[in-house]
Amino acid sequence: MLTQKTALGADTAIVIAHRGASGYLPEHTLPAYFVAIHQGADYIEPDLVISKDGVLIARHENEIGDTTDVAQRPAFANRRTTKTIDGESKTGWFTEDFTLAELKTLRARERLPLLRVANTRFDGMFVLPTFDEVLELVRAADHQRATAARERGVPAPARIGVYPETKHPSYFASLGLTFDAALLSALRRHGFKSAADPAYIQSFEVSNLKALRRRTKLRLVQLMAPSGQPYDFTIAQDPRRYVDLLSPTGLKEIADYANAIGPYKEMIVARQADGSRGASTGLAERARAAGLGVHVWTLRAENEFLPRDLWRGSEPGMSGDMESEICALLQAGVTGLFADHPDQAVAARAACLANKP
Repeated sequence: MLTQKTALGADTAIVIAHRGASGYLPEHTLPAYFVAIHQGADYIEPDLVISKDGVLIARHENEIGDTTDVAQRPAFANRRTTKTIDGESKTGWFTEDFTLAELKTLRARERLPLLRVANTRFDGMFVLPTFDEVLELVRAADHQRATAARERGVPAPARIGVYPETKHPSYFASLGLTFDAALLSALRRHGFKSAADPAYIQSFEVSNLKALRRRTKLRLVQLMAPSGQPYDFTIAQDPRRYVDLLSPTGLKEIADYANAIGPYKEMIVARQADGSRGASTGLAERARAAGLGVHVWTLRAENEFLPRDLWRGSEPGMSGDMESEICALLQAGVTGLFADHPDQAVAARAACLANKP
């Protein structure tokens, strides 16, 4: 079990701070990434979108009405519009309609204010970071940790990893905005160049990962959804869906260009009809047999996101038994965990591995 080699050793799944420590602070902000690093996350995950002038920005989506104060800015009221993104109609404010200078005037807001009420106290405090600023934070934290280790006379800790996602690459390409050159250039400048460096690049689309494979040796991850298909398949009229990519033939194809798959957690450990935990689907074992890592999304501590048998109390926002969910996923064979609460995921990983058979 858990034999994939990682920077942490042969028997450990990596913890990826999903949008930073987003269970404690508004997501995709420098403080959220900073806290995640200090909570022991192995990787931090910035989702990337693009500004009008081609700068990579850390946001979960290019529509920013829910995660910034743009709706309260009269100067930008006329930027509200409706667009079709990956076949879906969306109304709001979009990063590609703003320059970097304009985006820097906005402030982040909690994306789940009704569930994560405590996080709303930070609304309006933090700017939107660029990808370069995220990488600079990582470099500074690495330097600080190495210096502290040297002063204590102990070995330096492993480098902090980065795990960027390219959001809607086909859509942005249709606007003449592309990820590859800017993404790879930024990673190279900050010392992420080879498969030995702690970096993964992820996408729900396929063609952009194949294009990246021709340009970089960095590790790539094919994200998977439980339904639908990659949007570049839709454009190309390729009938295959994500489920087809999980066949032996599909996994073999993925292994030719990617190093891991990133499936939704219920694709690894199923849910029963009543919402409680089911059995392992066997996907993690099949993927690893094909030479692929398995990094699941997303572990969240609140009852709302847990199997019904792991709830504690009756309120959706109360913390439930995430540790048991993580243990089941590790037992099923996953090698990476996306988590909104990195400290709890790190502690659960340790507890689960300590008690493994």
